[in-house]
Amino acid sequence: MKEQFSNLKSRDWTETRAHSSWQIFKIMAEFVQGFETLAKVGPCISIFGSARTKPGNKYYELAVDISKQLAEAGFGIITGGGPGIMEAANKGAKMASGRSVGLNIALPFEQTSNPYIDGSHSMNFDYFFVRKVMFTKYAQGFIMMPGGWGTMDEFFEVATLIQTRKFTQTPMICVGSTYWNGLFEWMKEVMQEQECNISPGDLDMIKIFDTTDEVVKYISDFYTHNKLQPNF
Repeated sequence: MKEQFSNLKSRDWTETRAHSSWQIFKIMAEFVQGFETLAKVGPCISIFGSARTKPGNKYYELAVDISKQLAEAGFGIITGGGPGIMEAANKGAKMASGRSVGLNIALPFEQTSNPYIDGSHSMNFDYFFVRKVMFTKYAQGFIMMPGGWGTMDEFFEVATLIQTRKFTQTPMICVGSTYWNGLFEWMKEVMQEQECNISPGDLDMIKIFDTTDEVVKYISDFYTHNKLQPNF
């Protein structure tokens, strides 16, 4: 075992180190492309949700309606660029002739670009961490529709950034009380009250709504007394 490990270090690890050094330039290129593109788009709302949600599903249609009304209010819409909720959100923006941004990610399954993204606002990423920076830097609000692993990853990433004040206080909304209530009850009863792993009030920064009107009103009201600006 020791000899095998020694061979690995001397052969494969050297090659890996060389590859990692060149990888830096690919990562830098993704950041530069993202910053240059999104800085020109203007204030946007990032919308997250499942790639598996089909047209006709109530959350798909709700995402279309929310995005359409937000676009009519002057916000661009940022999604992960794929099918499902992402497609619905880009579709709503397109219906309102709004700015429709897609941040696609190279995956071995599921992810293909939807047809509702503006050609000039379609980007492709190899690195999840670069893509998440793009979701958060220019977004003036975050809407979490029902989703799976990826949506939960994005949910906790955004919640952490807001809670730690790594960027300015920004509206964060979960849509669908029947989907989200169980998670919030667990966070309150176990994370907050039983284990004291989060502070009282941390959950208050996230709102749960069920209708388009509630979502649009909350974001519009927020920006009657807060500036529109990049988060960091």
